Amino acid sequence: MKEDKIQVNFNVNGKAVSVTIDPKKTLLKVLREELSLTGTKEGCGKGECGACTVIMDNKVVNSCLIPICQAEGKEVLTIEGLGTPDQPHPIQKAFVETGAVQCGFCTPGMILSAKVLLDKSPSPAPEDIKESLSGNLCRCTGYTKIFQAVQRASRNLRKRRR
Repeated sequence: MKEDKIQVNFNVNGKAVSVTIDPKKTLLKVLREELSLTGTKEGCGKGECGACTVIMDNKVVNSCLIPICQAEGKEVLTIEGLGTPDQPHPIQKAFVETGAVQCGFCTPGMILSAKVLLDKSPSPAPEDIKESLSGNLCRCTGYTKIFQAVQRASRNLRKRRR
Protein backbone atom coordinates (compact mmCIF):
# COMPACT_ATOMS: atom_id res chain seq x y z
CA MET A 1 0.00 0.00 0.00
CA LYS A 2 1.35 3.40 -0.99
CA GLU A 3 2.06 5.76 1.87
CA ASP A 4 -0.12 8.88 1.71
CA LYS A 5 1.70 12.18 1.49
CA ILE A 6 0.47 15.74 1.67
CA GLN A 7 1.82 18.94 0.20
CA VAL A 8 2.44 21.74 2.68
CA ASN A 9 3.36 25.28 1.64
CA PHE A 10 4.78 27.71 4.15
CA ASN A 11 7.56 30.26 4.60
CA VAL A 12 10.73 29.49 6.52
CA ASN A 13 13.13 32.30 7.33
CA GLY A 14 11.51 34.49 4.69
CA LYS A 15 11.61 31.89 1.89
CA ALA A 16 8.68 30.03 0.38
CA VAL A 17 8.90 26.28 0.97
CA SER A 18 6.80 23.45 -0.40
CA VAL A 19 7.20 19.92 0.92
CA THR A 20 5.41 16.73 -0.01
CA ILE A 21 5.56 14.77 3.19
CA ASP A 22 4.09 12.12 5.46
CA PRO A 23 1.35 13.95 7.39
CA LYS A 24 2.51 12.28 10.61
CA LYS A 25 5.76 14.28 10.54
CA THR A 26 6.14 17.20 12.89
CA LEU A 27 7.38 20.63 11.96
CA LEU A 28 10.57 19.80 13.88
CA LYS A 29 11.24 16.71 11.75
CA VAL A 30 10.58 18.59 8.52
CA LEU A 31 12.86 21.47 9.52
CA ARG A 32 15.70 19.16 10.48
CA GLU A 33 15.35 16.24 8.07
CA GLU A 34 13.87 17.80 4.93
CA LEU A 35 15.13 21.39 5.09
CA SER A 36 18.47 20.74 6.88
CA LEU A 37 17.77 23.46 9.46
CA THR A 38 19.45 21.71 12.35
CA GLY A 39 19.65 24.68 14.71
CA THR A 40 16.24 23.63 15.99
CA LYS A 41 16.99 20.79 18.39
CA GLU A 42 15.02 17.78 19.53
CA GLY A 43 15.15 17.41 23.29
CA CYS A 44 12.27 15.74 25.07
CA GLY A 45 9.92 15.36 22.10
CA LYS A 46 7.02 16.25 24.41
CA GLY A 47 7.03 20.05 24.32
CA GLU A 48 8.49 20.46 27.79
CA CYS A 49 12.14 21.42 27.26
CA GLY A 50 11.95 24.15 24.61
CA ALA A 51 14.93 22.90 22.58
CA CYS A 52 12.66 22.73 19.52
CA THR A 53 11.35 26.30 19.89
CA VAL A 54 10.66 28.21 16.69
CA ILE A 55 8.59 31.30 15.98
CA MET A 56 5.44 30.65 13.95
CA ASP A 57 3.38 33.67 12.95
CA ASN A 58 5.16 35.72 15.65
CA LYS A 59 4.41 33.23 18.43
CA VAL A 60 6.74 30.87 20.25
CA VAL A 61 5.86 27.24 19.50
CA ASN A 62 7.35 23.86 20.31
CA SER A 63 7.93 22.49 16.83
CA CYS A 64 7.97 18.91 18.15
CA LEU A 65 4.24 19.27 18.90
CA ILE A 66 3.18 20.86 15.61
CA PRO A 67 1.92 18.44 12.95
CA ILE A 68 3.37 19.62 9.65
CA CYS A 69 -0.10 20.25 8.22
CA GLN A 70 -0.54 23.06 10.77
CA ALA A 71 2.35 24.93 9.13
CA GLU A 72 0.32 25.43 5.94
CA GLY A 73 0.43 29.11 4.99
CA LYS A 74 2.41 30.07 8.10
CA GLU A 75 5.57 32.12 8.61
CA VAL A 76 8.23 30.16 10.51
CA LEU A 77 11.44 31.64 11.86
CA THR A 78 14.26 29.37 13.02
CA ILE A 79 17.56 30.38 14.55
CA GLU A 80 19.16 30.18 11.09
CA GLY A 81 16.90 33.01 9.93
CA LEU A 82 17.64 35.37 12.80
CA GLY A 83 21.18 36.48 12.04
CA THR A 84 24.32 35.38 10.25
CA PRO A 85 27.78 34.48 11.52
CA ASP A 86 29.04 37.80 10.14
CA GLN A 87 26.01 39.81 11.30
CA PRO A 88 24.52 38.17 14.38
CA HIS A 89 21.23 39.49 15.69
CA PRO A 90 21.69 41.66 18.82
CA ILE A 91 20.14 38.89 20.95
CA GLN A 92 22.61 36.35 19.59
CA LYS A 93 25.45 38.77 20.18
CA ALA A 94 24.33 39.40 23.77
CA PHE A 95 24.21 35.65 24.48
CA VAL A 96 27.82 35.29 23.30
CA GLU A 97 29.03 38.39 25.15
CA THR A 98 27.54 37.29 28.48
CA GLY A 99 28.65 33.65 28.21
CA ALA A 100 25.05 32.45 28.10
CA VAL A 101 25.68 29.87 25.39
CA GLN A 102 27.54 27.14 27.31
CA CYS A 103 26.88 23.85 25.44
CA GLY A 104 24.51 25.61 23.02
CA PHE A 105 21.77 22.98 22.93
CA CYS A 106 19.08 25.19 24.48
CA THR A 107 20.43 28.44 23.05
CA PRO A 108 18.40 28.61 19.81
CA GLY A 109 15.13 28.17 21.70
CA MET A 110 16.14 30.66 24.37
CA ILE A 111 17.10 33.25 21.77
CA LEU A 112 13.88 32.84 19.80
CA SER A 113 11.78 33.05 22.98
CA ALA A 114 13.68 36.21 23.92
CA LYS A 115 13.04 37.68 20.46
CA VAL A 116 9.27 37.31 20.80
CA LEU A 117 9.43 38.90 24.26
CA LEU A 118 11.60 41.84 23.13
CA ASP A 119 9.47 42.41 20.04
CA LYS A 120 6.43 42.81 22.32
CA SER A 121 8.13 44.44 25.28
CA PRO A 122 11.37 46.34 24.54
CA SER A 123 12.03 46.95 28.27
CA PRO A 124 10.86 43.81 30.04
CA ALA A 125 10.94 43.46 33.81
CA PRO A 126 13.08 40.62 35.18
CA GLU A 127 9.89 38.70 36.02
CA ASP A 128 8.75 39.03 32.39
CA ILE A 129 12.05 37.62 31.16
CA LYS A 130 11.80 34.67 33.53
CA GLU A 131 8.22 33.97 32.48
CA SER A 132 9.03 34.30 28.79
CA LEU A 133 11.88 31.80 29.05
CA SER A 134 10.09 29.44 31.43
CA GLY A 135 9.34 26.99 28.60
CA ASN A 136 13.05 26.58 27.83
CA LEU A 137 15.20 24.37 30.02
CA CYS A 138 18.97 24.72 30.41
CA ARG A 139 21.21 22.29 32.24
CA CYS A 140 24.44 24.30 32.01
CA THR A 141 24.11 27.94 33.01
CA GLY A 142 21.81 28.20 35.99
CA TYR A 143 19.91 30.84 33.94
CA THR A 144 21.63 33.91 35.43
CA LYS A 145 23.75 34.55 32.33
CA ILE A 146 20.78 33.87 30.08
CA PHE A 147 18.67 36.49 31.90
CA GLN A 148 21.62 38.92 31.74
CA ALA A 149 21.89 38.28 27.99
CA VAL A 150 18.23 39.16 27.46
CA GLN A 151 18.61 42.32 29.53
CA ARG A 152 21.72 43.31 27.54
CA ALA A 153 19.94 42.60 24.25
CA SER A 154 17.03 44.74 25.41
CA ARG A 155 19.35 47.68 26.10
CA ASN A 156 21.20 47.24 22.80
CA LEU A 157 18.01 46.97 20.76
CA ARG A 158 16.59 50.12 22.38
CA LYS A 159 19.81 51.98 21.50
CA ARG A 160 19.54 50.83 17.87
CA ARG A 161 15.95 52.04 17.61
CA ARG A 162 16.86 55.60 18.65
